This record gives sequence, C-alpha cells and structure tokens, in this order.
Amino acid sequence: MSAQTVLKALAEPRRPAILRLVRGEARSVGEIARHFDISQQAVSQHLQVLREAGLVEVRREGTRRLYRVRPQGLAPLRAFLEELWDDRLDALKREAEREERSSREHDQQ
Repeated sequence: MSAQTVLKALAEPRRPAILRLVRGEARSVGEIARHFDISQQAVSQHLQVLREAGLVEVRREGTRRLYRVRPQGLAPLRAFLEELWDDRLDALKREAEREERSSREHDQQ
C-alpha cells in the first residue's frame, strides 16, 4: 500500500476512531457499531476501506468476523512522514550551519 492510500483511508473521521477501538482487542462489527451513531452496515463499509488500505485484519471466529489493527499497515505512512521529517531536519541543520558561519565571519571583522 502507498502512503496516499493510507491517508485516504484515514481521512474520514470515524475511521481513526475505529482503529483506536480495535487496536487493543479484536472486535466484531456489532461491537464497533455500538460506539457510533451509524448502522452496522456503515461500520462494515468503513472496515472494508480500512482493510483494503491494509490497516485492519479480519479473522473468523464461528459466525463472527473480528477486526483488529494491523500495525504494519501504517508503515508506508510512517516512511513518508519520516522522509518529510528528515528533509526538514536537513534544512534546519543547513540553516543553523549557515548562521554559525555568518556569526563567525561577523566576529572576525
């Protein structure tokens, strides 16, 4: 999956909330739906988007499907953010070095 796919999946406000619910324990659609003012069908649609983005996994337990966070699904987003962060840190380092050189040159005059 790409970072863009993960970001799109998380853009709808209920989906991050759903991920928080299923990060500690696997839950059924009904258990998840009780936390929201939407139907089980709507929760199922949100879970399908999260599943297609690689953010949740599902396992069958009898007739129930239990959903749980798939932490490795966030890896593309994490890599993207780290890349941005590294670029910002590099820019900050260059600016600090430039200011230090400028300060030394000023002190020598």
